[in-house]
Formats: sequence, C-alpha cells, structure tokens
Amino acid sequence: MTARKRSRRTPAEHRAAARNTAGRTQTTARPREPEPHTRVFVYGTLLAGESNHRHMAGARLIGEARTEPTFRLYDLGPFPGLVEVGSHFVIGEVYEVDEPTLAMLDRLEGHPRFYVRESIILETGAAVQSYLLMPHQVIGRPIIVSGSWRAHTKGTPT
Repeated sequence: MTARKRSRRTPAEHRAAARNTAGRTQTTARPREPEPHTRVFVYGTLLAGESNHRHMAGARLIGEARTEPTFRLYDLGPFPGLVEVGSHFVIGEVYEVDEPTLAMLDRLEGHPRFYVRESIILETGAAVQSYLLMPHQVIGRPIIVSGSWRAHTKGTPT
C-alpha cells in the first residue's frame, strides 16, 4: 500500500484561487438586460374577442386607441385592411409584444409581402407599429366608415 501524496497550496495560492473564483462568480451573476418590447396597434382579427386574438397570448394590453384621422379601414371579407390614405380615425387596441411575438405576428400578417409593418401615429401623438396595406391592394373594396372592425362585423354603430 502506497501513501497518496497530497498537494499542498501555499496561503498565497489559496488567495489567488479565491480571487479567480470570485471573479467568475461576479461575471456570471450580472443582471439580465430586459428583453426589448414593441408597441403594436391592432384593429381587426387580433383584437380581444376576435378570431386571431389567441396569437396575442404573450402580449400585454396597453389599452384602446384611435389613430390620427389620416387613414381608411377597408373590408377585405374575413379581415380588414388599414391604408394610410384618408381622413378617418381607426379604432383598435395597443399591445406591448416581445420579439418572438412580433416575429410571429409578422409571419401571420405576411410582412412584408402582404401587409407592411410600419410606424403610425395615434391621436395621442404616440408612435406605434401597425400592419398596413398599400392603396392598390384595396381597390374596389368597401370602406368601413366607422373605423371600427368590431362594430362593422357585429353590425353595431360606433
């Protein structure tokens, strides 16, 4: 039977090892940066109670909102289209979404091939993102004069 030889550290080596360990602990314990969020104005099937609202499950409702009166809302059958041409307010909701939810909404809305996500101004002056169509995409489609998809589909005046 042979005796195992234990390695011995000097007091200076112990202090150096402790400093190295402490340094690693400090760098890995940095606080996480908050994930960036985007405010998105929705006006159709993403509204609360509408058919695509389930896609907003990870989003935080900021509140109801209206655009500046520089838009028109069009009826495209199963969903509406917002065009930045006109003199109507459009009624909707603003949500705060994280990057994965924004990417999923981009896919759902066909950005940038169908809808284009752009910054718009609400009547409060706040800038938010929303999904818009180009005027040539709505030629011949009925205008939703009330500016409210929900009222239009439920047949109630606003």
